[in-house]
Amino acid sequence: MSHRPLTTFDIGHDRYSAIIEPETAFWSLAPTADLHRVLLDPEYLGEISARERSLDEEMRLLRFGLLPSAVYFNPTERCNLNCTYCYLPEKMRRGGKHMTENQIFAAMELLLEYFGKTLPATTRPQVIFHGSEPMLNRRAVLAAIDRYSKEIAFGVQTNGTLLDAETIGRLIENQVSIGLSLDGPAATITDLTRHTHGGRSIHGRVISALEALRGYPNHSVISTVTTKNLAHLRELVDLLHGLEVPTCMLNPVRCTLPGARSIRPDDGAFASAYIAALERTYQLYRETGRKLIVANFANAILAVIAPTARRLMCDISPCGGGRCFFAVDANGGLFPCSEFIGLPEFQAGNLFDGGLESCFASDAFTSITTRTVEQIDGCRECAIRNYCGAPCPAEACALHETAAAKGAFCDFYREQFRFIFRLIADGLESAYLWDSWDSDAITTFDLAAKLPGSA
Repeated sequence: MSHRPLTTFDIGHDRYSAIIEPETAFWSLAPTADLHRVLLDPEYLGEISARERSLDEEMRLLRFGLLPSAVYFNPTERCNLNCTYCYLPEKMRRGGKHMTENQIFAAMELLLEYFGKTLPATTRPQVIFHGSEPMLNRRAVLAAIDRYSKEIAFGVQTNGTLLDAETIGRLIENQVSIGLSLDGPAATITDLTRHTHGGRSIHGRVISALEALRGYPNHSVISTVTTKNLAHLRELVDLLHGLEVPTCMLNPVRCTLPGARSIRPDDGAFASAYIAALERTYQLYRETGRKLIVANFANAILAVIAPTARRLMCDISPCGGGRCFFAVDANGGLFPCSEFIGLPEFQAGNLFDGGLESCFASDAFTSITTRTVEQIDGCRECAIRNYCGAPCPAEACALHETAAAKGAFCDFYREQFRFIFRLIADGLESAYLWDSWDSDAITTFDLAAKLPGSA
């Protein structure tokens, strides 16, 4: 009986270890005391071999078979904030251009024409108005949403400082996904990294916007984790849960520019604070019955237990950039991902000059869409390579001048997945996931049913 090599993965649990077949991301949990017996069990090995082809095909489709369905769309180059870690050049954010209303309408028509050829008729493409700060071009953005909301599923990622009652009302009326950014539980923390060009605080305005959104199920918060807020993640979770935010993200700072790299947290300290914040969300759920989903963590859980159910495509190899989504800048420039805007070598033509049909075959896109963990030293040998995906290629390029390298937080991701396997071993993973996530999940092989005392 032939099968691919299996790897044992220490998850830091007092009873269980993980067994992983890295190519297909097939995994099992087994009592550590029984590992040797499991690894020689002919029924277990036979089950893996029998499913190898279907698991290979599932992984191939997930990694290489998806078509773009979403666009990160920058309707302006400008931003009213000067965040320490922003990946966009400051010159662009201070004095850049707005798209006109007619240009945005023309862009939507071009995108609908393209997606009409690639997506099923019943699937609406997603367009996320992104930044810089899209609400600086609010009139044109809202006009486009009003005009195209029946054909396009819109989202807005905003710093929240310009969301007045009228704007929020129109976004909610059109069922727009609204993402805000907030890094601290108090102004004294938020202001360390997020502030105006003049250094003024914006914390209170974001809190006011979140209060106005209370009860709207389609809003979320992105929090960028740096050395400045690392010690306050539990308090931040308390704040967001109290504001009834349905979903948040605790994202490691993207180390694409020197300002971000200067506040990059140590992997070990990050993992410790992050896990403590996650455990706090569980405690709050137990106390109140209401979840605060940490979406990037929930997505990592799905990468293990239900890979095809992933909702985010950063932690996969190749990543989603240029493959599941792409970005359009305020000049119509086409990029694999917003993280590459401002880097001219990653522009693949222009939306308004007929570039959309050809950009996916360009060097700028294929350098990202063909980047796999198998190419990266230290990743190709790693048991969790098809869970982690070695994010992010823009970060890797900035740090190592090549996409074929690790990003900034390898050890952090390893600790995250060890924690995930501990949750699975203890039967707690569902508490960290969206409800009904498991409607289509299948258990491939139940070791607990075979091994005495393993339940």
